[in-house]
Amino acid sequence: MTSVSLPAIGAAKPPAVRAGRILLYVVLTVGALLMIVPFVWMVLTAFKSNGEIAKFSWLPQELRWRNFVDAMQTAPFLRYFRNSLFIAVGETAFTLAVCTTAGYALAKLPVRGGKALLNYFIVLLMVPFQIILVPLFLIVKSIPLFGGNNILGQGGIGWLNSWWGLIIPLGAAPLFTFLARQFYVSLPDQLAQAARVDGLGEFGIFWRIMTPLIKPALITIAVFQIEAAWNGFLWPLMITTSDEMRPLQLGLAIFSQNPAEIQWPYLMAGTALATLPMIVLFVFAQKRFVEGMANVGIKG
Repeated sequence: MTSVSLPAIGAAKPPAVRAGRILLYVVLTVGALLMIVPFVWMVLTAFKSNGEIAKFSWLPQELRWRNFVDAMQTAPFLRYFRNSLFIAVGETAFTLAVCTTAGYALAKLPVRGGKALLNYFIVLLMVPFQIILVPLFLIVKSIPLFGGNNILGQGGIGWLNSWWGLIIPLGAAPLFTFLARQFYVSLPDQLAQAARVDGLGEFGIFWRIMTPLIKPALITIAVFQIEAAWNGFLWPLMITTSDEMRPLQLGLAIFSQNPAEIQWPYLMAGTALATLPMIVLFVFAQKRFVEGMANVGIKG
């Protein structure tokens, strides 16, 4: 009988393993630097003068905190912040309501053609937003009985230049429906069956039993949607014509209206201030966000 020798506890790892781990750390470090360097350059540029930017230098000669004040006074940025906050909150609330109910139906209800609907959502994940941009614009413009339109959706502007047009069309996405569905699938069916035996209705099961158990998914969806709505530029640019409706990202364009005289310090100061809320959001939601992304599976 031959004996098998086991490696001693604490023995040195093979050189190939150590080399692979070192290579992994090098790749991750390089990737982290590539992502953080533009952000650092943005913050440092916000403290510079136009003369320093013309000759390019990493560190400013002095910290010009006044750039942030001047940037906020150049345009009504408080209004832009308010508009972006309203859009982000509205889109997120609408997304959570629509995507969780749709995800629950696909996961737990005997929906006829549910498998085909799920495949349809998966296919939609591969469709770029730019492809549906023009059809979506025409649909929003033709909403009946809004913006001067008649019942056939003609004669007016529909939801253009309105909060409805800024929030509703982008308030739900196939990705979030699919994500919510995956979490609902992971919950045991016995919970819903026991609730039905106790006389609880289907909406009560969804709202009181199932949804509180997928808090990581809700936070993940909320973080993604808030970030997308806060940084939205192309869609608001297409459907808004009034400065009263302008969100923050469009407001920043005021510093680059003249390509020959871009006010880089003010632009970077405004961009840094616009980025700060998203950083704070991720710091507070990081634990649940990472948990939600780690737990999403491909079950079902």
